[in-house]
Amino acid sequence: MISGKNIICFASGWNFHPTSKHHIMRRLARRNNVVWVNWHASRRPTMHPYDLRMIWDKLRQMRQGAQRVAHNIAVVTPFQVPMPSMRLARRFNRFTVRRAIEQVVETLPNRPVQLWSFAPDVSDFVGCFGEELALYYCVDAFGEFPGYDRALIENRERQLLDRVDVVIATSRPLYESKSRFHRNVHLVEHGVDYEQLSRAVKEELDAPRELESLRRPIIGYIGVVGEWVDLDLLAALAREYRRASIVVIGPVLVPHGPCEDLPNVYWLGERDHVLLPAYLRLFDIGLIPFKHVPLTRSANPIKLYEYLAAGVPVVSTGLPSVRPIPNAVWVADDVERMIRCCEDALACNSAADRRRRSDLMRSESWEARLEQIAAIIDACGRTPPCGRSGGLAEALAEEERCEAAVMTST
Repeated sequence: MISGKNIICFASGWNFHPTSKHHIMRRLARRNNVVWVNWHASRRPTMHPYDLRMIWDKLRQMRQGAQRVAHNIAVVTPFQVPMPSMRLARRFNRFTVRRAIEQVVETLPNRPVQLWSFAPDVSDFVGCFGEELALYYCVDAFGEFPGYDRALIENRERQLLDRVDVVIATSRPLYESKSRFHRNVHLVEHGVDYEQLSRAVKEELDAPRELESLRRPIIGYIGVVGEWVDLDLLAALAREYRRASIVVIGPVLVPHGPCEDLPNVYWLGERDHVLLPAYLRLFDIGLIPFKHVPLTRSANPIKLYEYLAAGVPVVSTGLPSVRPIPNAVWVADDVERMIRCCEDALACNSAADRRRRSDLMRSESWEARLEQIAAIIDACGRTPPCGRSGGLAEALAEEERCEAAVMTST
């Protein structure tokens, strides 16, 4: 296991909905110091209420300075100008972010430094901290997210791939795409907080008040509701499968659209991750209603592992990373087939069925994933680095090439 390091982690907001980066860094912090850098310069914000709220939150976090949020985890939100296509903004961010990180690292024990990035556009910082290793943990096709400049973000990601030692990809499509540009890419799928979520089948948990009076079966979705969620399919399921209650837990980034005012769709908002076992215990089915778009084709939904760890049968649209598993996972892409899958799932949902499903995830924990990554890093340390060209002059030259490529593509 990785231990005795100062780990600098570039990632999106610490306070956002928990994702793989949160699970990974919390576990690394058991034996290492983690400096989590709230990186928010990948796209230019809009006047959308969500973006305005995020701007306010970031400004508040900047004023607070570095915050110790958990054992061995310090979160820093450096001042950044979120205008990724502007050269001056990029140079300004390079200075402010680097200085903010150095101020935190200076307070830590003198240990070897590693740089881990869940963001695709931080190549400017590789080599700035004397780190023994730079790792890119690729979890999404970032150029496909709404609001991102695809050409720009993909060029910046190429720069990062040129400079890191090792790449972790969480889905087969991501592995294949990154392997074209780097010779040390490894497929490590997402893990699950098994000990926490398996409480849904191991313990008698108090039923959440919001679910107690709902009609069964309860079909639940846990996660961010963004443009990649098929609300048309969700609405059709609610209308055609009226005997079911459909529960949505998580931040909602888009209008309810066709689901607006449907009497059997319940929007509960965000819930603390530690409370999820109690909700999942009452879910009869876990739903993954993702659209078939480039973003989801590269996705490996953590919720798949979380539903199963809690013993919940899963009905999902047919994503590359979601494969049918007898008595555990069903795949459907239209409402008629989805309803049949729900009925099949309900037919094998006894307490014993749920325990067997949970047991499938026993070996898929985040701890097991980190053991895989530790072995990969150990092997990387015995081979020459895959690039790691450094220096401000080269970074500026890369910036010029990136901007020229973006201008050509547009």
